Amino acid sequence: MARRSAVLLMLAFLGWPLVAAVHAPAAEKGTLEIVTKTGVRPFSVELAVTDDERAKGLMFRKEMGTNEGMLFAFEQPAQQCFWMKNTLLPLSIAFIADDGSIVNIDHMKPQTLESHCSTKPVRFVLEMNEGWFDKRGIKPGTKLRGAPFGS
Repeated sequence: MARRSAVLLMLAFLGWPLVAAVHAPAAEKGTLEIVTKTGVRPFSVELAVTDDERAKGLMFRKEMGTNEGMLFAFEQPAQQCFWMKNTLLPLSIAFIADDGSIVNIDHMKPQTLESHCSTKPVRFVLEMNEGWFDKRGIKPGTKLRGAPFGS
């Protein structure tokens, strides 16, 4: 719990709009924006900051809204690798640098153990419905705005 509180305090200090209390059972939620050639696209994310939240991720969910996803936040930059065990939805995953720049994007098939990894050390990972990034022309180098990336 102390580690979770420290991460939440860090995110609060960075301006993350925390909706739930530290002890709330649901993940915190926030809004991010992606700046594309055709404009700014806002979307909602759940935040996974504890080991348990990151391990569970989007497992067992049968649906997710079109502009909803999950942002995984880690304490230190590292090569982040994800798989889809017990995840029922096909997802696209973006690995994100501290400044909000997308490093690389991959596509993940449901209920597989195939590893999907960042091409360089990152602290943030964003999972969205499969094809979400492609449909919006979002590629590596595209920047996200909003805490914890700045405005």
